[in-house]
Amino acid sequence: MQPSAFAETAPRALPPPMLDIASDRAGLQTAVFAGGCFWGVQAAFQHVAGVNQAVSGYAGGQVPDPKYEQVSTGATGHAEAVRVTFDPGRVSYGKLLEIFFSVALDPTQVDRQGPDRGTQYRSELFVDGPEQDRTARAYVAQLEAAHAFSRPIATRIGPAVPFYPAEAYHQDYLVRHPDAPYIVYNDLPKVRSLEALFPENWQAMPATVSKLASDN
Repeated sequence: MQPSAFAETAPRALPPPMLDIASDRAGLQTAVFAGGCFWGVQAAFQHVAGVNQAVSGYAGGQVPDPKYEQVSTGATGHAEAVRVTFDPGRVSYGKLLEIFFSVALDPTQVDRQGPDRGTQYRSELFVDGPEQDRTARAYVAQLEAAHAFSRPIATRIGPAVPFYPAEAYHQDYLVRHPDAPYIVYNDLPKVRSLEALFPENWQAMPATVSKLASDN
């Protein structure tokens, strides 16, 4: 992870999903998003009202319980990802997708995101159940049909797979290191864009992993 800005697509509010299927399951739900370095993706989702938890971790690989040093080689097949636990009564999966594609990444980049390169930085949606699958595929098709981006969307869509939380030092990284050069150049703009573009979905107090642990 290098401290270098590399914005090819300016954040902007994309149109909301025309199809946003609500799950018939009661209670909190989870969704896993991979969009480059997990620090910024986690930070953005932590400020979304209705999100109870956003955990950085690894998904989509072949090695059980991988460590960062393994994943960073690209050899395990994992992507840096964020598991989002949310209240569907306050924020829908479709809205999370809209926010993700609007502010968290450039979905046209292949096996990289900004200054970070490698399959571990790919963009991928690990969908939990048929409702998320249909909503995600419909939204990507909607954005493609609208030519929302100048290049094809490279974000993959696949079924939910084992998710392994990352090491403690990766959790709440933006909250704990707001002045780190990488954070300042690459991730703080995502949080600021979320606040500016989605004020109705903004929560000022981030849903940090450390806060959840202390509450329990």
